[in-house]
Amino acid sequence: MKKTALYYKNNKKARDKKKKYDKAYNGLNLHKIASRMRARRKLQSKGRVSPNDGMDVDHVDGNPMNNKIGNLRVITKSTNRSKK
Repeated sequence: MKKTALYYKNNKKARDKKKKYDKAYNGLNLHKIASRMRARRKLQSKGRVSPNDGMDVDHVDGNPMNNKIGNLRVITKSTNRSKK
């Protein structure tokens, strides 16, 4: 067993703190992740991207919740990472 696993197993206070942090962090980001996946599936159905093609779906206005076709474009991963 790894040291971190033993630490959390033996330390209830740390385990509770980690559980609270994980719940808060994941809860805030799950809707954004789901929205991004909806955008990719929408463009896959239109034939503009394919799985494992090395391309990202970019939201032109920067709002990941806006999945209108006019707001989505396909760009390379490196271009998408550099624009942020």
